[in-house]
Amino acid sequence: MHSLIAALLNSLDIGMLLFVIAIGLNIIFGILDVINFSHGALYMLGAYLTYSLVALAGLSFWPTLIIAPLIVAVIAVVVERLILRHVYDREITDSLLLTFALLLIIDDAVRMIWGAGIHVIEPPTGLGATFNLLGVSYPAYNLFVIAIGISMVIGLWFFFTRTRWGHIVQAASVDRQMADIIGINVPLTITAIFAFGTWLAAVGGAVAAPLRAIGPGMGDKIIIESFIVVVIGGLGSFPGTFLGAMILGLIHGFGGRYFPGVNLVLPYLGMTAVLLLRPQGLLGRYRAL
Repeated sequence: MHSLIAALLNSLDIGMLLFVIAIGLNIIFGILDVINFSHGALYMLGAYLTYSLVALAGLSFWPTLIIAPLIVAVIAVVVERLILRHVYDREITDSLLLTFALLLIIDDAVRMIWGAGIHVIEPPTGLGATFNLLGVSYPAYNLFVIAIGISMVIGLWFFFTRTRWGHIVQAASVDRQMADIIGINVPLTITAIFAFGTWLAAVGGAVAAPLRAIGPGMGDKIIIESFIVVVIGGLGSFPGTFLGAMILGLIHGFGGRYFPGVNLVLPYLGMTAVLLLRPQGLLGRYRAL
């Protein structure tokens, strides 16, 4: 019983972190129709900035959790304004190739600035201990990650369904020309959407920094897993992203504990099954997010 509870907690931990990262990717695709291959590199940049502010600059983790994602969001505004907006009216493959080039540029920049070594930071004060939860000793910081994920689910749902800005975003995603006619600043809205999606990736990187080794390749793995999440759940689908993240979390949480020999291939098998049986994803395409 304790083993099952531990596997379930690990699944929630992994799934919630994946949701925070993958929902940013899905928001950008669902509204901008851009497959942002550089999303994983921006997640990595959030982790590296967190390391620099905490380990090198001596800043506390809590303000860093706010500052690092904001810095990455500002970088995203520059990228969208100067580069990405020129490919919105082209084939989707153009944006994919462009963002893949951005991925390579950011990867090389990270190696030049921080080197090719591995960096680690400790969990913040108060979250370095373990809690006894239902008879299972579990790290407090991992519970914090689960809480962050749950807060993001609730907050994003409220934003898109209950706020004026959420309705503006939905209007711009459905018909940009009509949104422009009724007075919505569509270019500014698009820039804000890209920055917001990138901010979510950087939040994921900042939150993951005390959990995972920070290295130049960490963005490559997460972008693959994020794509698996959105493919399983459905491109452009908010509830699909949550479902896909939970499924992948369960695969890693239970597969790593009970099926370690095949755990690495299970996510790809799941994605393949979805592509063959339901190509639009389990929950289809929910354009309005």
